[in-house]
Amino acid sequence: MEIVDTHSHLYLESFDDDRDEVIRNAINLGVNHFFIPAIDSRYYCRMIELKKSFPKNIYLMAGLHPCYVNEKYKQELKHVEDFLKSDNNFYAIGEIGIDLYRDNKNLDIQEKVFDYQINIAKENNLPIVIHCRDAFDEVYRVLKSNFNNDLNGIFHCFTGTLDQAQKIIDLNFKIGIGGVVTFKNGKIDKFLKEIPIKNIVLETDSPYLSPTPLRGKRNESYNLIYIINKLSEIYGLSTKEICKQTTFNAKQVFKIL
Repeated sequence: MEIVDTHSHLYLESFDDDRDEVIRNAINLGVNHFFIPAIDSRYYCRMIELKKSFPKNIYLMAGLHPCYVNEKYKQELKHVEDFLKSDNNFYAIGEIGIDLYRDNKNLDIQEKVFDYQINIAKENNLPIVIHCRDAFDEVYRVLKSNFNNDLNGIFHCFTGTLDQAQKIIDLNFKIGIGGVVTFKNGKIDKFLKEIPIKNIVLETDSPYLSPTPLRGKRNESYNLIYIINKLSEIYGLSTKEICKQTTFNAKQVFKIL
């Protein structure tokens, strides 16, 4: 089976002791493609080193995470643009978006930064990977205002409703499904079958959001097997069919078909 993890923070410190082993374990499972979202400029060197260690498996993104938007956002956005101009190849702008979970006092700046990075993606003909937490209406409004047929990407870590999923799909976006689909109170497993599998991609968000039965432990790409098994149960498809279709979907988004 060929499997794609569309969202993994493998460069973070929680993998410093066994990063290579974690990646090789996932490769042995069939995870040959790891898409690596950016957070802010502090981690760019780590991302580049990760790419050098596994050049055939690691695919980098550039972007400023909404939780790291502060008074230095203009400087950070310049870092994003400079990062794109470096000798590295980039496959998306992400993760970008709006997060109102802890604080909504800088919503206006988050919206401005989100909009700016969408336009960076358009200028570079790249998809975007969206982070949205307690901010669906705000994210959707910015996306809608920027909509055209050339803009696409992934709505990362989807936890919304069927209606919200359909709105995102109508804007040319895939739905990122990870550990939440295995949670007892995750809710999305109740309606996911109504979303055609052609609109779904796999993700871990590792080291976060480990699936059941590993909740509370560090997440890693090998754990996609739990997501695949759950989707197989929901859709009534074999695990092979789930992997084949979600891999195609991911490669289509990131233009590596």
